[in-house]
Amino acid sequence: MTVDRRTFLKHLGTFGAAGLGAFLDLERITAAAGDGLIPSAHAQTADDYRALVCVFMYGGNDANNLVVPLESGPYATYAAARGPLVLPQAALLPIQPTNTGGARYGLHPATGPLQALFEQGKAAIIANAGPLVVPTTKAQYDAGNVALPANLFSHSDQQGQWQSAIADGSGRTGWAARSAELVQTLNTNRGATCISLAGNNLWETGSSITSYKVSPSGNFGFDFYHPDRTGDPLSAAIGAMLAGTRNHLFEREWLSVIDRALENQRVLAAALADSGGPDGFPSTDLGRQLRMAARMIAARDALGVRRQTFFCSIGGFDTHGDDQMPRQQQLLGEIAEAVAAFHQSTVTMGLADRVTLFTGSDFSRTLRSNGQGSDHAWGAHHLVVGGAVRGRQIVGRFPDLTIGGPDDAGEGRWIPTTSVDQVGATLARWFGVSATEVATVFPTVGRFATDDLGFLG
Repeated sequence: MTVDRRTFLKHLGTFGAAGLGAFLDLERITAAAGDGLIPSAHAQTADDYRALVCVFMYGGNDANNLVVPLESGPYATYAAARGPLVLPQAALLPIQPTNTGGARYGLHPATGPLQALFEQGKAAIIANAGPLVVPTTKAQYDAGNVALPANLFSHSDQQGQWQSAIADGSGRTGWAARSAELVQTLNTNRGATCISLAGNNLWETGSSITSYKVSPSGNFGFDFYHPDRTGDPLSAAIGAMLAGTRNHLFEREWLSVIDRALENQRVLAAALADSGGPDGFPSTDLGRQLRMAARMIAARDALGVRRQTFFCSIGGFDTHGDDQMPRQQQLLGEIAEAVAAFHQSTVTMGLADRVTLFTGSDFSRTLRSNGQGSDHAWGAHHLVVGGAVRGRQIVGRFPDLTIGGPDDAGEGRWIPTTSVDQVGATLARWFGVSATEVATVFPTVGRFATDDLGFLG
């Protein structure tokens, strides 16, 4: 069988377009850094390894049912506003934070593995966090005399603000990539610094670093090409094209990109094969994403990296209707099981205190039901998990759940009392960004009381 250039490109469009896109991203990194995934002959030992793992909940997780006050007065306030979305007090999984003066809280019934991590001191809750331009009170919000995040309550805008930490405009880069660019000298190469298990994301998009996209299944790029498989027409055609002589500058450069991409893939595939496969992960989409992240962490020495970020995601949280209760039960259960398995894998690797996982989402949803589900809101509660976490804490101030009360922007939309800048800056400082460089990554964090919330040791 003869495969000409046109047929090869057709196959490439069918089977490898996503992989090519990822490798072209890698090539942009390579041009800036001087190398790609291929480590130098003296790959650094990751004795100072640190990784940040973002689990982003697309659609706006209703955090009002993720963390619920258990004390009788606050619970009654919660129940009165929730209507059909109320969780029975007896169904909540009790937690006893060490910093709430004895006040008890409950987690969603589907989050048993997260309850265990919290009680073991390996997880903390960040209360009422969200994008802010400046610290904002209800009086300022009601008077309309305070700068607010652009297009407040918009899915795409709030997603971008969480991932960029730019609330007063359209961020073009993400705070993970900006952080990685400041600590890039710790890595032998930059191609394996920012890893996405969930496609494109703003969080890992920088000026000279962007995400290297890996499929949770382990298949990526030109995995259908085998240079030693002479009987395979497609592999033979690719080999012939790479070996051919081209006079046109664009064609030569294109072949050079493909050649380096194939070599990068070979190195990554070998590193993953040598790292083995962590056990105990659920066979869910998020479970597969986090399992691949664990495999990449296990391959850190072979890849020559001491700093990495990983982006994972789970969708389906845009629940305006009567599907909210069963849908959230399913989604939060998937998160709890996958995150617990991931944390256990870091314990097994002896890296629990060097890997920190946190959650993000567009926004929370209104405490007051719209009759079936709930609508777009603002401040939300989030989780941070890892061996370096100062656990069993509720970080920041839990909102007053009174409709029309001091924290309510309307219908139970909580005005954040902790900014995304502060959350991100705390994580970035632990990651290795110096105190003097924090403002480079988070240009507006100086407007807030602190750039270190203290939830990481």
